[in-house]
This record gives sequence, C-alpha cells and structure tokens, in this order.
Amino acid sequence: MVQFEEDKQNRKVALLLKEEEEKLAEVLSHKYGVKYIDLTRVAINTEALRLVPETDAREANLAPFGIVGKKVQVAIQSPNNEKTKIILEDLKKRNYILTIFMVSKSSLNRAWSRYTDLSFASQAKIGALDISNEDIIAFLEKVKSIKDIQVYIAEALTLKKTHRVSRLLSIIMGGALSTSASDVHIEPEEGYTRLRYRLDGVLINVVNFDKETYEFLLSRIKLVAGLKLNIKNNAQDGRFSINIKDVDIEVRTSTLPGAYGESIVMRLLNPKSISVPLEELGFEPKLFKILENEIAKPNGMILNTGPTGSGKTTTLYAFLKRVHTPEVKIITIEDPIEYHLPGIVQTQVDKKKEYTFSSGLRASLRQDPDIIMVGEIRDNETAEIALHSALTGHLVFSTLHTNNAAGTYPRLIDLGINSRILSSAINVAMAQRLVRILCPKCKKPGVITDAYKKLIDNALKAMPKDIEIPPIQVWEPVGCDFCNNTGYKGRIGVFEAILTDEATEEVIKDNPSEREVKKASLAQGIPDMQQDGVIKALRGTTSLAELERVVDLSIYRDLNQVGTVGLGGEQSSKNQIETTPTTEENIQP
Repeated sequence: MVQFEEDKQNRKVALLLKEEEEKLAEVLSHKYGVKYIDLTRVAINTEALRLVPETDAREANLAPFGIVGKKVQVAIQSPNNEKTKIILEDLKKRNYILTIFMVSKSSLNRAWSRYTDLSFASQAKIGALDISNEDIIAFLEKVKSIKDIQVYIAEALTLKKTHRVSRLLSIIMGGALSTSASDVHIEPEEGYTRLRYRLDGVLINVVNFDKETYEFLLSRIKLVAGLKLNIKNNAQDGRFSINIKDVDIEVRTSTLPGAYGESIVMRLLNPKSISVPLEELGFEPKLFKILENEIAKPNGMILNTGPTGSGKTTTLYAFLKRVHTPEVKIITIEDPIEYHLPGIVQTQVDKKKEYTFSSGLRASLRQDPDIIMVGEIRDNETAEIALHSALTGHLVFSTLHTNNAAGTYPRLIDLGINSRILSSAINVAMAQRLVRILCPKCKKPGVITDAYKKLIDNALKAMPKDIEIPPIQVWEPVGCDFCNNTGYKGRIGVFEAILTDEATEEVIKDNPSEREVKKASLAQGIPDMQQDGVIKALRGTTSLAELERVVDLSIYRDLNQVGTVGLGGEQSSKNQIETTPTTEENIQP
C-alpha cells in the first residue's frame, strides 16, 4: 500500500508557491523599472518600520525595512496603489530619500511581523526620531540655560510612562543642542540615575531621576540607535541622526555595563561645531603664516599631535577646506568620518572588513590623489606608507598621540621608522590643546598672585622677541545665565609647532629625546603651548587657572629653568612683571 508523506508534500508545495510568487514579483519589478528584493533573506530594521504605523503599512501594502540617516529603503507590492503613493509622498515631505523595492506578499508579511519587536515604544509617537526632530526644534527656541532644561525634565517626569520617555529623550537631546554640549552622559547609581552634559570639555550635572525612568529611557535609546535590547553585559555601539533645519546631526551612542546598570554616552557630531574656519582656531599671527605656507606646498607631511579630544581632527579639516580646489584630488581615511566635506573623497575604517588605516592608505594611493588625510598613525605600516607618500609627491595630513610637538620624532622612531627619512618627509610637527574661552558677558579682572607673577615672568622672558606681548593683566570667570554659570563659553586652541629645518634634521638622525628636539628648534622662534596660552590669558581670552587645567605649566614655575626652555633669550623690560604686590586697586581694567 502506498503511503503519502503529507507534511513533506505540503512543504514542497508551499516552497513551489513561494518561488512562483517571488518570480512574479521579480517580473513586475522589471516591468515597472523598480529593484526587486526578497525580504525573507534580508534583516528588517525596526527603526525604519517606526516611520510608518503598522495599520497604514498594511493598508498601503508597503514596509520600510532599512534606514541610514535620512536614506530609507521601502518595500512595496505595487507602485499603482493609491495608498502606497500617499505614504511614499509623505515620507518625501519629511525629507527622507527613498529607494523603492518590489516585493512579494510573503516578504511584506515577514516585515510586518517585526512590528511586534517595537515593544512599548510603538505606543509612543510614531516615527520617534522624526517627530522628535520637530519637538527638538520647538524646544531649542524656548531653552536658554541648564535651569530651563531642569524645569522641562521635571515636567516630563510627571507624565505617563510611554509619553514620559518620548518627551524626556526630546528634552535631553534638545537641551544638549541648545547648550552646545558635545556629549550626553546617563549614569545609573544605586538609588538614582544622573544626567550630565559635557560643555566645553567639562562635565556639568543637569538632573537626577528615578531608576524606572532610566530603564525605559535605556530601551528607547537602544531602539533608536539600533542596539540589541537583550544584551546587557557587553558594551555596544550604535548611532542615529537628528535633522534640525536641514542639518543632520549624527549621534554616536555607546553603552557600557556597570555596577548599577548600563552607562549611556551619546556624542553629538554637529557639523557647525566641527566646521571651524582656519582663522578662528586660535593661531597666533606668526604661526598662522607659517602653517599657511606649509599647507600650500605640493608634498610633505604635516602632523598634528595631542590627546583624544584636543581638537586635532577639527584643525586638519580646516586645513583641508583651505587647500581644497577643483584642481586637486583629496582622499581621507578616517575613524569615524565626523564631518562630510563636499568635493572630497572620504572613507571610513572598518575593522570587520579588515579595512584599516594602512590598507585604506594603500588603496587610496591607487586613486592618484594630490592630498591625503590619514585620521591617525597607530602602527609602523601606516607610518611607513604615509611617510613614503609624503616623499613621492603627495601632501599628507595626519595625527599622532604624543604630548607635544617635540615628541613627534621620537614617537615615529619608536614605531620603527628610519630616522633619516623623517627630516625629508615631515614639513612641520604640531601639538595642540583646547582651553575654555572666558564668558565675554561676565568675566572680570583678576589679581596676579605671587605664583602667577613668577609663571608669567618666566614665560615672557623666554618669549621670542618678535611676538607681540599684551599688557600684563589676568582675568577670572564669574558665571551668568549666558554661560550657564560656568564662567566660560566656547573653546579655543593653544598651539605649538616645530619645523623640520637644518638644526632639527641634524639632531633627529641620532634618535633624540624630546628635550633635545625642542632645544634644536629654539632658533625657529615659535612660542610653545605654554607661552601661547599665557598670551591668550593676558589678552583675556582664557584664564590662567583654565590654562593650568589643560596644559602643564611646571616648566615656567621655576626661575632656574628659564634658560633651558627659552626660545628667544631675554626680553626687554616691558615684558617683565613688577615685583611689587598687586592689589585690587592697581589692576588696569
């Protein structure tokens, strides 16, 4: 007797029907000139699904399934469906750039099934980030200070759970943008959660809220940033973007497991804060002219050094914008791309695909570039390729982690670079830090203490003779609503640089120390970071206390050390500070 395996037969029939359905969708895609895709083989992005409510998606026979910034991939069953046309037009009005794909009904069913993964977030405003953009724009017009943010957060915490989370996230991000914060920190403690902003490089407490709200907020941020909700014991990295008046602000999100929950840090990459003209970075006139000449050369290397967050990349971007013309080809290799420069080919390091700085640099050389920017030199291979590129007719910009400009040469030698090629390849080695600018509305004249007298006197004694010295006066922060009671508003760079001239070339050959390199460069007459900072403090741009927070001033605290660090010998008497006690009465306003 013949026995039929009914289950097996049914599976086979279902598979044949599925294949037939996919073939039909593919045929129709050619007919309408639309790309075809099988969503059963593609990951569905739940953040994309949030752009269209489930009921609307089912009625219109479509599903958004991929999103990167404002670029959205949408699956449709027919381009002639009127409801489909309405939804697509609405997405375009919301400034989304659409890529349309023709799919089968099975594909749509799979995409729609993922709506259940939106959890409680689906109860909040649809299109969370898109709607939040409007909330944030309205919020930016109302909020002027940290106190205003605290009031709005207190109001949001009284709302129902689902609305509370949506409103709270909009307030947090809007507050960060209104105060020009670079980072948002959400840190759970044992009995509460702390919210802090990083303003001008310093963390400022904003508010504390309850752990229950933190849990909901963590889930919402993970959904928005494309992180996995069920992973709590490992660090995760994600991203999302906020569109403010046609400007996309990228938010890099990081979670880190801690004792009381996952710490969240959201870094705001605002193109306006990164895109600073070369003239506004804070270079002294002499150094500015030197750098203008160096970046105009057709080949060689310009290295910018300093710790993480010292503004190195912003300076290199300013260089690139200055040298960019239609006649030159510029390629960058970055990790990550922080700001998109029109007309420049920018590539991003991807460790998973084994696309590193060295492999990216090697590949970029095959593109016949005139100028190359390497985000960071971390190893021997990258250093060697970059230096040889500088020797073979390319202008190369890059960064290196050292404490000062003099440390550039020993660091590269430590990476295994032949010291004899450094002098031929490197045009100039720079170093920089960022100091906070005194608030122009509330700063006040300060008293020069004995310790500061000695510091300023030593720095001015060692100052090159052709540097203009401002009147001897220090300034102090006060604090007002304009600067969120910090006394500072914005940041500016303090710089130093060493040119590779005959004197430095001679010392580089013998594997020198930082001290030997600096001594060899004294005749160049370029102020070091400490002196540059002292000049800015005397001008009232920053305070000596702020300068001391960022830059090591110890070399100018001892009168006996002036001879070892001086750049230009003794100065005239106008640069010396009187040793008579300074009082409030004899300060020049």
